[in-house]
Amino acid sequence: MKLNIANLILIASLTAAAQVASHAPTVQPAAPAPAVVPSGRPVLRVNGTVLTDRDLVREMLNVFPYAKQHGGRFPKDSEPEIRKAAMRNLEFEELAYQEAKRRGLVVAPAKLTQGVKDLRAQFDDESQFQQYLKAEQKGSPEELRSKIRRAILIELVLKSEVESRAKITDAQLRAFYDKNPERFRKPDSISIQTITIAYGDHPSPADKQKARKQAEDAWKQAKATKDYEGFGLIAEKVSMDDWRVMMGDHKWLHRGRMPEAVEKVAFTMKPGEVSGIIDAGDSFVIVRLNGREDSHLVGFSEVKPQLKQDLEKQKKDELRAAFDQRLRKTAKIEEL
Repeated sequence: MKLNIANLILIASLTAAAQVASHAPTVQPAAPAPAVVPSGRPVLRVNGTVLTDRDLVREMLNVFPYAKQHGGRFPKDSEPEIRKAAMRNLEFEELAYQEAKRRGLVVAPAKLTQGVKDLRAQFDDESQFQQYLKAEQKGSPEELRSKIRRAILIELVLKSEVESRAKITDAQLRAFYDKNPERFRKPDSISIQTITIAYGDHPSPADKQKARKQAEDAWKQAKATKDYEGFGLIAEKVSMDDWRVMMGDHKWLHRGRMPEAVEKVAFTMKPGEVSGIIDAGDSFVIVRLNGREDSHLVGFSEVKPQLKQDLEKQKKDELRAAFDQRLRKTAKIEEL
């Protein structure tokens, strides 16, 4: 299990507005609480070793990285759970580090030097790095090297306990595939484009009639098209669903993934055929069928890469949880 060394030791200056990302996250967190500003206050003791709120904030940012884009603010409703998860991770990190020292693991000088280089590369320029060194590492390069050494030791012990034991062989992958054939069966599928003229859930007769007229005009144009692009250009121009920006293309769909009225018609069509006007209950829909595939078992070679990734991730999670549990059996952990 490879760890990001920078994530293990790097804490951004959360109060500096200049370091807040200029773009919004994909999911906007709601109702952020005031920024959590670390002060060095002890928050946790693990077998006598004290960890501070600086460590906690760093881990909270790993759990909820969107906070970095909001000045270190966490959503009020989620902050308790984020803090709880971060504390759990922090405990595990420290226990893993102590286990690495107990085993006498050492960090090669070249690996430590590379770790320092990797961390420095996280900064835009030398002045930013020096500011970080002063604020977070007491201005001491040796303090920084100590933190990086700690991170690498955690990585080494996890590689031994988790990463190296989570490998799935080709024979194991094949055996799983053979024992679970239905998991890899692709259902009847069709590739379609659509043009949708919406009229809503409770239209007046006049509104529905207006939508019907629009659909008839669109259908005449669609019937006259000869190919995917021609139909798609009409979809871009007149369709009222989200797929219009993709030329009406839904790619491959199987049964149960489209309105019943549309599905009933679409699965009877031939590739290249354009349907009539289908009343879907809140809209009129015109379908172009681009392709179809009967239900079939997807070949082992096709599913192998993703299957390997999925099974190894599952095994890593299980091994990590088991290692965590073993470490906690004899540990003394106190929240301060």
